Amino acid sequence: MTDIDAGAGIPEQAPEGPGIRILAQFVRDFSFENPRAPDALRAANAAQPQIDLGVEMNARGREDGLFEVDLKLSARAARDDGPLFVVELLYGGVFQIAGVAAEDVEPVLLIECPRYLFPFARRIIADITAEGGFPPFLLDPIDFAGVYAARKEQAQQIGHA
Repeated sequence: MTDIDAGAGIPEQAPEGPGIRILAQFVRDFSFENPRAPDALRAANAAQPQIDLGVEMNARGREDGLFEVDLKLSARAARDDGPLFVVELLYGGVFQIAGVAAEDVEPVLLIECPRYLFPFARRIIADITAEGGFPPFLLDPIDFAGVYAARKEQAQQIGHA
């Protein structure tokens, strides 16, 4: 039998690094429209629809030191003969952020936190489109860093105008 020291090789106190904890997730607002059902579902025209996708991220601090982050996803599918469906989802989360420098909090809230929320929001949209009679609409992964950078650039251009 071998004696193993459970504490061997483990530092007494691990260094604290940046941390993000999701304390709650929720649907804040949700809308699904299927304006041409059931005719659009059995249309002979099987052309691929044109999909317009919108992505917005917002964050705000709370009095208790936590942060609320909202991820708004909207998708509109249409063919030449009209709209097929419109879905809008405002999915939120409450986050605890620790060990992050003040100048890095905004990017964490608007890039990293939406990355945590996205798979759940994606699933809701896929489920509702399937329930609406369409094939599940699976959103492609979103480059939240790119969306954030574009938003910052747009804000700077407006500020210089």
